[in-house]
Amino acid sequence: MRLRLTPIAVLALSYTLTPALLAQNQQPSVESRRPIVLRIAPQYPEAARRIRLGGTVKAIAQVGSDGNVKRVEAVGGSPLLVQAAENAIAKWKYAPGGESQETVELHFTP
Repeated sequence: MRLRLTPIAVLALSYTLTPALLAQNQQPSVESRRPIVLRIAPQYPEAARRIRLGGTVKAIAQVGSDGNVKRVEAVGGSPLLVQAAENAIAKWKYAPGGESQETVELHFTP
């Protein structure tokens, strides 16, 4: 009886400890609300204007300690609007500080 309980106890213990061990190995995602010093408005794409397409593009901007945007990754929005949003956000300037990830939503209205 004791031999059967030991593997079950080990298995149960491994399932409870695994998430904690994995969390220690992952880099924390730093999200902040740094002030934007320079905000460039996106160019409304002509194809989207013709079909009167509006919507919201959500993106994650990697911001360096100097405030410059290093990388932009769209995580939602119409493919016709994504490129315009990424181009605009890449030109933004944030207040200096530590490196961070900034969540940005741009709204396009025809």
